[in-house]
Amino acid sequence: MRLEMLDKDLTGTKKLLQVLWPVLGSFDDLVLEYEITSLSGVKIYADAYHRAWRAVFEAEGYASHAETITRDRFSFERMRIRTFTNLGYRFMPFSWDELDKRPEACRRSVYEMLGRFGSGGLGVMGARVRWTELSVYERELIRCAWLHNGSFGLPDVCMWLGLKEDATRLVVRKLEPKGLLLRVGGSARHAHRYKLTELAAQLS
Repeated sequence: MRLEMLDKDLTGTKKLLQVLWPVLGSFDDLVLEYEITSLSGVKIYADAYHRAWRAVFEAEGYASHAETITRDRFSFERMRIRTFTNLGYRFMPFSWDELDKRPEACRRSVYEMLGRFGSGGLGVMGARVRWTELSVYERELIRCAWLHNGSFGLPDVCMWLGLKEDATRLVVRKLEPKGLLLRVGGSARHAHRYKLTELAAQLS
């Protein structure tokens, strides 16, 4: 059944993977059309499942999940969501429109989830991030950001670290995939501001 699912049109899944790639940096722990057995014995499938984070990611088209859905299908979808919750999975559904029109907002949601549920210094992809493993510039950025309520812009970091913009941007970009900060506003290429995550609070 899983092979049949993989042979179907995966347009939505491809949109999802394009959004997830900059966040995860690797698909090694990602399983497509992941098979799960509900408590009642019914087999259900998740678009993408991240093993290290026990996170289920779904790409949902409006027509198939809302506009033309039958009552039975609607009930089945609710059962799927309950199953993910009851089995302890983190469920993150995205609409195709969101993935197409607001990919950066979708990425921020994933970063937020990774930061919020990271425990014991766990970073992206389940790797353990320790304060002593961060560079001097990364630690100083986090320290200064907490003195300013955890929110900052690139010019702030330039001033704190005494670096030019290009060098500062590299420091910021190294912290993002570690789940230590989130973009606030802006586009996929340029953020207006950043904020530290709860994972950064655990480190500091």
